[in-house]
Amino acid sequence: MVSKPNPTRTQMTNFRWIICAMLFFATTVNYLDRQVLSLTWKDFIQPDFHWTDSDYGTITGCFSLFYAIACCFAGRFIDWMGTKKGYLIAIFVWSTGACLHAGCGWVTMNVHGLESLEALKAVEAGSMVALAIASTSVYLFLACRLILGLGEAGNFPAAIKVTAEYFPKKDRAFATSIFNAGASVGALAAPASIPLLARAWGWEMSFIIIGALGYIWMALWIFLYDKPAKSKFVNEAELAYVNQDSEMEQKAGISAPEKPIGFLKCFTYRQTWSFIVGKFMTDGVWWFFLFWAPAYFSDQYGYSSDSPQAIALIFTLYAICTILSIAGGYLPTYFVSKKGMNPYAGRMRAMLIYAFFPIVALFAQPLGQYSPWWPAILIGLVGAGHQAWSANIFSTVSDMFPKSTIGTITGVGSMAGGIASLLINMGSGVLFDYAAGQGSAFTFMGFEGKPAGYMIIFCICAVAYLAGWSIMKLLVPKYKPIIVEG
Repeated sequence: MVSKPNPTRTQMTNFRWIICAMLFFATTVNYLDRQVLSLTWKDFIQPDFHWTDSDYGTITGCFSLFYAIACCFAGRFIDWMGTKKGYLIAIFVWSTGACLHAGCGWVTMNVHGLESLEALKAVEAGSMVALAIASTSVYLFLACRLILGLGEAGNFPAAIKVTAEYFPKKDRAFATSIFNAGASVGALAAPASIPLLARAWGWEMSFIIIGALGYIWMALWIFLYDKPAKSKFVNEAELAYVNQDSEMEQKAGISAPEKPIGFLKCFTYRQTWSFIVGKFMTDGVWWFFLFWAPAYFSDQYGYSSDSPQAIALIFTLYAICTILSIAGGYLPTYFVSKKGMNPYAGRMRAMLIYAFFPIVALFAQPLGQYSPWWPAILIGLVGAGHQAWSANIFSTVSDMFPKSTIGTITGVGSMAGGIASLLINMGSGVLFDYAAGQGSAFTFMGFEGKPAGYMIIFCICAVAYLAGWSIMKLLVPKYKPIIVEG
């Protein structure tokens, strides 16, 4: 009779990192799909549809609203459906929504009885026909963004829940920082690929090609994913490592129930409001730079999105985000393992450090007068601070809530972040149009016109994280996990 291998003597598999790589891939695709519009609207789409900054701000702002509303339900949906099926449905919906953008030109053309996109572009700017074309196309893009936002809302609740399933608490911030770096990598790959695709085959094909990547991910997920206890790729030694928190809690007499917390009941906990505030105060900063950075370099320096200069600047910006943000996920592990802090205290210490990074946004506009590389570098540091912050704030949910409710809380917090993005993106579009129209009559901190508008938004971004951290600390000063009786 062959004895069962002792997990302490069997070399541990590392399949959890394959799963982490899948989460990274999904998040990368997620952000690539978001970025197609921001990298094509100014130089490729705007001439076809005669959009203004306010039109673009409306589209990005409403996408944030759609995303926010969907997040409120996406987390609950993931908790109910499970991570395998729930993630599959989410990525199918957003990939389909991404591909549908390609048809907006064709529908607009037919609605207005025009024979080609060239005819759309040739309409006299400012005419009633041009305004009608702009209005029709905005509504069509809003419909596609609605589908995109509905699906993308499921990404982070599912990814955080999978991370809680496959990693012990001490490793979750690092694992989250790795898959969350997909946001930076997606934004990094986007400027090097999307404008070139749009120039070579048209902006429509850039939506189709990038959107189709999600279908490839779905095939891999069906083959690879199962819960650790059921996975054929996870041996007993790795399973014991993954479940070490449960074993320690059982020894300490702490229950870790799987009974979900009621949706409304979630709002009675300070821990929920701490996460909501942290996301609301900071997510809009990331989304602003994600949606407006290409337009910023176009407005300020005249670089079209497919120019070598713009590609180099945006690539540098997100390269800084990617490299530093992954390192940022390790800092709480250091505080927990080397300094003996509990996971929550270690994360809050790290998040305070990251909250100081965005202050450099105050210098982007002043130094940008000397070289466009200064804003690229400084905005990159802001993005790195955000991504490191984001990896840790997501992990505070899995630290304090039972696994059965992680998706719900993550979705609620992401909804708050989406609302913040709605406000900053729509507000920015209106502000930039107004500032440009006022010209030298609109001033702020020594800048005039649209540059003054950018300076106002940069100042808001600079202080958002410190304000968010302070409120979070007031709400939850110490580590206090939620214990559900029964």
